[in-house]
Amino acid sequence: MDAGTVIAGILTLAILTFLYRDNPVYKLAESLLIGVSIGYFLVINWSNTIMDLMFVPLFTQGKLMLIIPLILGLLMFGRFNRKTTVLSRIPIAVLIGSGAGVAIPAMLDARTLQQMSATVTPILAPDGLPNISELVVMAGVITTLIYFYFSREHRGWWGKSATMGTYFLMIFFGTTFAYTVMSRMSTFIGRMEFLLSDFLKLTQ
Repeated sequence: MDAGTVIAGILTLAILTFLYRDNPVYKLAESLLIGVSIGYFLVINWSNTIMDLMFVPLFTQGKLMLIIPLILGLLMFGRFNRKTTVLSRIPIAVLIGSGAGVAIPAMLDARTLQQMSATVTPILAPDGLPNISELVVMAGVITTLIYFYFSREHRGWWGKSATMGTYFLMIFFGTTFAYTVMSRMSTFIGRMEFLLSDFLKLTQ
């Protein structure tokens, strides 16, 4: 058994002690995880971002346009001095503006346009029979929109449609929560498999 497996097994057991209660062993493992993660990502960002995308192209390849992001990056350090705090707002504004410009079209396409196109597929299947999945999707979209329409009182058939919309919402929230739980369970199962097979050698 190599040293890496031993360290990983001990730290995994230290993290699992939180299932009993909060204790110093868990806090030590948690702090170690956070510290190592921060150090790892700092090194990766320095090597893959600052060096490969900034310093190497600027000083060895002569890409002078990279001076602009270099200056903006240096202005970010103005936050550490009250007299130069105003200068740090310039790169922050550029970052937020460019980020919004990139994110809004992407989110609009992924969360709006594609969702809309998924609700306008043909109701009839190629064999001429009703497409049950499309009918369910259409009913869910319409009743959910009715539920969020507050300009009309939810009474009569309108209220029943709004109630049906709440059922679709609860199904959505339930499946989202179940997906989150299952993803955490898959991580837990992976760690248990590591402990039992690689660390403790109880299973093969």
